[in-house]
Amino acid sequence: MFEGRERYVHVISYFFDMNLGILAALLFYDFNDMNYLFTFLKGLAMGAADVVPGVSGGTIAFITGIYDTLLESIRRINPSVIKIWRAEGFKAAFNHINGFFLIALFGGVLTSIATLAKLITWLLANHPIPIWSFFFGLILVSVYHILKQVEKKDLTRFALLFLGIAFAYSITVLKPLHLEPTSINVLIAGAIAICAMILPGISGSFILLLIGMYAPVLGAVKSFQVDILALFLVGCVTGLLTFSHVLSWLLRKFRDFTLMFLTGLMIGTLPKIWPWKETISWRLNSKGEQVPLVQHNLSPFEFEALTSQPSQWVMAIIMALVAIALVLGLEKFAEANAK
Repeated sequence: MFEGRERYVHVISYFFDMNLGILAALLFYDFNDMNYLFTFLKGLAMGAADVVPGVSGGTIAFITGIYDTLLESIRRINPSVIKIWRAEGFKAAFNHINGFFLIALFGGVLTSIATLAKLITWLLANHPIPIWSFFFGLILVSVYHILKQVEKKDLTRFALLFLGIAFAYSITVLKPLHLEPTSINVLIAGAIAICAMILPGISGSFILLLIGMYAPVLGAVKSFQVDILALFLVGCVTGLLTFSHVLSWLLRKFRDFTLMFLTGLMIGTLPKIWPWKETISWRLNSKGEQVPLVQHNLSPFEFEALTSQPSQWVMAIIMALVAIALVLGLEKFAEANAK
């Protein structure tokens, strides 16, 4: 019915309107409780972060204080839900999995991906230093935010911190693979990518890029290849339901150790989002355009000397400070609401 760009504009518009409808329904369900609105906005922020290779939506979930709730809600999606449904009805089962929270959050994530992806991609292409600086500041203050939650700091916990740093950094310097988009590879890619997305510091889009599945999946989205998208979605759902159980259990049983390892993951990805880089090699994206593949970090002064472009170091510092102030402000706001 719709051809080319018109079809995608129609789909995105419909999708956006649908999520606004979901949000409105959630707000009217309990108008006096604005938690659904805030959850939707947090989902928007998570979706925006997931679009950026090197930045994780899981980091945003941690910063905004919904990480544990998210994992626990997903963990509850298991066969016991069917038993509750049969015994107590749909409403009881829906409340058991925190259904309104999940709808508001993932509605925000999907709306963000559908509507903000192009804007963020454009900003990264045209204003890379200020935008990467903002995300760099975001990760830095997130590390501080999570470390505050660790009750005891000893040698074992710091060993896990350094293990997380080493693991994340090793991922960022690996040479990308070039897997064929076979059914099994697409399925595995979905499972791995979604697991990465809920881990703070590990970007799902970067993992897809690393295993050579970023272009095929993005191409499938743009050309609406139902077979590939269905396999990828099955992989995502399987990976999410499985991994959320493991991670939720670790946070309940070994919270300090898990938090230290997750903090290490975030620190280990900082070199990936350093604002000043020299591109060593390139790759073709789904549009046939050259985009950076392997990059080397530079100091602002080396960047100016090598590229003859302004380093924008003042703007970089300002943007990093804006990110830090934003997170600290959200933290204070959350503390005030809790009292």
